[in-house]
Amino acid sequence: MSNIQNVDKGIAAAIGRIPSGLFILTAVHETKRTGALVSWVQQVGFKPPTISVAVGQDRPVMGLIEGSRRFALCQVPQEDKVLLRKFAAGVTEGEDPFADMPLVETSDFAVPVLADSLSYMTCELAAHVVVQADHDLIIGTVVAGALNGDGEPFVHLRENGLKY
Repeated sequence: MSNIQNVDKGIAAAIGRIPSGLFILTAVHETKRTGALVSWVQQVGFKPPTISVAVGQDRPVMGLIEGSRRFALCQVPQEDKVLLRKFAAGVTEGEDPFADMPLVETSDFAVPVLADSLSYMTCELAAHVVVQADHDLIIGTVVAGALNGDGEPFVHLRENGLKY
C-alpha cells in the first residue's frame, strides 16, 4: 500500500487511538535555535536512559540536531494552550521562537529548555534513522532532566492516525 488513500479506514482509526504525549523538541546550533511540536516520543532503553522521537523530515529542527548532535524535549502540561499555539503551526526558519519565552538555565550544552514545561530531558543524539516515510526517527541518550511540579502531561489522541 504505497498510496495513503489506499489505507483502510480501520487502520487509520486504530493508529489514531495510540495515545501520545505532546512535547516541544528544541535544538540549537551555532547562532540558530528552534523548536517543533512533536507527539511520537517513546523510551527505548534503561542503561543508558534512551528515548526515540519521530520528526517530520521537513522540520528545520532536524538540521540543528544533526549539526549540534544534541536536543531537548520539553513536555507540554495538560491544557497548556500557550505552548501549543506557539509551536503547533510550525516555526518559520530563521525565527527564534524562544525570544520572549522564559527558559531554564541548564548546565548541559545550552539547549533551550522551556520554563513552563512539565518536565524536560536533554539528550545527545545517538542515532538518526531514515525511515523511508515522511518522518525520521532520532534516538537520544538522556543526559539530564527534571520534573517541574506535579501536573499532568498533555495526552493526545487522534480520530485518524494518518494526519495530525
